[in-house]
Amino acid sequence: MALFTQSFIITLFLGAIAAGIPLLLAGLGEQLSEKTGVLNIGLEGMMLFGAYTGFLVAWSSGSLALGFVAGAAGGMLVAALMALLCVRLGLNQIVIGIALTLAAEGLTALLHFVQFSRTYPRLDGVPTWPIWPLSEIPFVGPILFDNNVVFYLAIVLVAVFAWVYRQTNLGIALQAAGDKPAALDAAGVDVTNTRTTAVLVTGALAGLGGAYMSIVVAGVFVPFMTHGNGFIAIVLAMLARGRPLWVLGGALLFGGSLSMTTALQVAGVDIPTDVIQMLPFAMVMIVLLVAGRKAALPQALGESFVRGSR
Repeated sequence: MALFTQSFIITLFLGAIAAGIPLLLAGLGEQLSEKTGVLNIGLEGMMLFGAYTGFLVAWSSGSLALGFVAGAAGGMLVAALMALLCVRLGLNQIVIGIALTLAAEGLTALLHFVQFSRTYPRLDGVPTWPIWPLSEIPFVGPILFDNNVVFYLAIVLVAVFAWVYRQTNLGIALQAAGDKPAALDAAGVDVTNTRTTAVLVTGALAGLGGAYMSIVVAGVFVPFMTHGNGFIAIVLAMLARGRPLWVLGGALLFGGSLSMTTALQVAGVDIPTDVIQMLPFAMVMIVLLVAGRKAALPQALGESFVRGSR
């Protein structure tokens, strides 16, 4: 049986988009946070908490839009703790990030058990917004131009972030907060506020990515459902060298790896599921070996800043 059939390719592309959008949103947020000097190891916890709050609100209210908003708010809530402890109080970013992730995993599992016991209610499918006449293009149209609103938002954010980083004074300030925070402070820009805002936006994007997983991709919340997506997004942000378009390409690459199980099942290829589920993490290691040495990270990444210091 031929592997690269039309059904296999379509399934692979649709799966890559579904799995890649959460990575793209979280990766864009992590890239923003790292630009300002904050290594947001708590990204996984922000995604997971966003997945739970997004699903819970969408299920209880019947509004998917409110679910997405709640998911972003849930991720921002965890990010607020990160900003308080690491940016404001200057605690170790790696230790706090790991602690927040572990806390989010335990808390969401407990809250889900209290709310639903051992049942897993499902949401209805998310409606799509076809862009006519582009949606009528054979093969490409249904994949790219007949999608949900969060997909379109994520693609627009890639262009917005690229423009901000390269064409605006805000982009210069963000870069300076990560490379030369003392110089930015001397120029009269509050480094602490800049980093705090970046971390909060990161939390909102990660939470929205988590909500996308529970509302759009799965239609159900399952404890620990992010399965390391937050850590993959951190790798994406580090390797993208400050370029949002590279985050998009990496998200589709890793998303394709995540969707390989379904695509191979459609093609009738009998490969153990555990082997296929290893692909994204094997891909991470390969990419790190190939491009990890060239990753350009901010000079003050992970370092706390005290106003007035030099």
